[in-house]
Amino acid sequence: MKPFSGLNRFLRRLPLNLIVIFLIVIWFIPTFGVFVSSFRSREAVRTSGWWTVFQKQPVVGEAEYNEYCASCHGADGSEIPEADLSDPVVVENYPRSNRLLAYLKKPLQNGEPHVQDPSLPENPNEALELLAPILDYMGTLSGSGGSQEVAALSLRNYADALVGYKGTQDYLTDCEEGVESTLAKFDCNLSDIIKPEGMGRAFINTLIVTIVASVLPILFAAFAAYAFAWMDFPGRMWIFALLVGLQIIPLQMALIPISQLYTRVGLANTFWGIWIFHTAFGLPYAIYLMRNFLGSLPREIFESVYIDGASHWTAFWKLAMPLSIPAIASLAIFQFIWIWNDFLVAKIFLTGKPVLTVQITNLIDPRGGNWHIMTGAAFLSFIVPMIVFFGLQRFFVRGLTAGSVKG
Repeated sequence: MKPFSGLNRFLRRLPLNLIVIFLIVIWFIPTFGVFVSSFRSREAVRTSGWWTVFQKQPVVGEAEYNEYCASCHGADGSEIPEADLSDPVVVENYPRSNRLLAYLKKPLQNGEPHVQDPSLPENPNEALELLAPILDYMGTLSGSGGSQEVAALSLRNYADALVGYKGTQDYLTDCEEGVESTLAKFDCNLSDIIKPEGMGRAFINTLIVTIVASVLPILFAAFAAYAFAWMDFPGRMWIFALLVGLQIIPLQMALIPISQLYTRVGLANTFWGIWIFHTAFGLPYAIYLMRNFLGSLPREIFESVYIDGASHWTAFWKLAMPLSIPAIASLAIFQFIWIWNDFLVAKIFLTGKPVLTVQITNLIDPRGGNWHIMTGAAFLSFIVPMIVFFGLQRFFVRGLTAGSVKG
């Protein structure tokens, strides 16, 4: 054995290993950041980066209080005796931010606005969103409540995403406090999970679309692939070549004409419509993959069953299908993940029954707020694909190499 052979082998592989590590890092860091943010509060996400969760955090509302209130009331809130914010009796007069907003909208005795530099936002919703942390900090100053740190982690973003909450605090807090203005659509019980505003109903819609649209093309492709691989009929290779060519046609070209056709025949906004669309555009690749795999099986196996008197139907079910389990499994994974992550087709053909990818965008309000809910919604949307991928990842390799070597 040559000296330093192990070192030479390590140095040869070092560039490849470094590239792999680099790719893993640049994919892992953003994903981990979204994961951490999904457990952080609205205020924490708004005011600081996800990496600050590992640092000592400021008190909730301290920055807003110092900007809007400290110049008059002092850092400890006791500068004005008649409005001592360190007095719990004074703070208890404002249990909610809307009560505090109404008070601050009243001018002072000299006619000046209560909050001058900087002034409160004109939009009431933005003003309430700003006053919520200030009111929380007033509770901290008076010792009557308030949060001690912005970085407190919880599952509240996931609860908001599941029910589709778009209020100024969060769903669980409003249910505890009984704030009716932002809970008009909710009953504060488990029935809220399946209401159309949230991710629960969208999760059910996604399962309905994905499971059926994954099974149908696999079923049809298996029949077609067997015919192309083991049955002789005129034009077989020309038809198969046409199917291979159909894979290069982008589905976006067919969206408008098929949408118009669906409107005429009554398939618009139905599960049948999107099932047919996904099945049609999934068949070319499915047939190509299955045919190559079946064609790579030893011919002697099929000739022996034909000699024994088996029909094509028997050979298909008793021989071809059991031997094709790796190809079927890999194709199912490809089709499942593609449909689960689809946005464009579901947005066009299933507008009244949104799936997860569409419902995530519906959680954002018109002003672009509530995006902190998207962090929890994003992880809710890809839990199932991740389970499928990590549980059956060995079939991806088999699927990629199916039919690459003729048996």
